[in-house]
Amino acid sequence: HVQLVESGGGLVQAGGSLRLSCAVSGNIFSSDIWEWYRQAPGKQRELVATITSGISTNVNGRFTISRDNAKNMVYLQIDSLKPEDSAVYYCAVDQVVNIEGATIRTWGQGTQVTVSA
Repeated sequence: HVQLVESGGGLVQAGGSLRLSCAVSGNIFSSDIWEWYRQAPGKQRELVATITSGISTNVNGRFTISRDNAKNMVYLQIDSLKPEDSAVYYCAVDQVVNIEGATIRTWGQGTQVTVSA
């Protein structure tokens, strides 16, 4: 069982930067896939970055995901913020649960990011 708690959201002016944090507790494994999603009002939740085994994938060049294994933390650095980046940002982890490779996704509660023009 794993728990995720996001923090670091807030109100920021366009052009600024934020670093979101995700504190991880519980059973984690080297094969886990860590992700950041966001969801704006009236829109579907969308993937913005993933990281696993040290390999990261960022959907947008302004987003950078990283992980500190020693601190059990996952981060999302967002640079050159735009008003359209305003959303609730969620940390998530995909974990394999059986030998067939089935996975389960655990979500954090989200942190609000609001970017003013």
